[in-house]
Amino acid sequence: MKTLEELKAIRDKMQGQVGLRSESASQTRVVVGMATCGIASGARPVLTALSDAVQEKNLTNIAVVQTGCIGLCQYEPIVEVFEPGKDKVTYIKMTPEKALEVLEKHLIGGKVVEKYIISSEGRI
Repeated sequence: MKTLEELKAIRDKMQGQVGLRSESASQTRVVVGMATCGIASGARPVLTALSDAVQEKNLTNIAVVQTGCIGLCQYEPIVEVFEPGKDKVTYIKMTPEKALEVLEKHLIGGKVVEKYIISSEGRI
């Protein structure tokens, strides 16, 4: 990077990337746990798969963001879905493939993928 124009071009390109997209109260938030335990368990490819798919499909109603420790290290990688007016859904032991299935079936199709969630009693 040598000029201000190059920096602006990089900024513009990255505006849609994880954590930089502006969020609104009507957006669905998809949160990927990216603490040390999550990263060690494979959260980075999950985050990348979700973020890339949301951008490719131009799903402006979905914001993919990262967070630190969610507190359930044994279930990492973890993806939490916060839909306006609905209860949080926590997906556990995610892979990029499972994350894309969740995107298609839950975030686009509206049906929670039960086989990947943790119940409110802490059981799979």
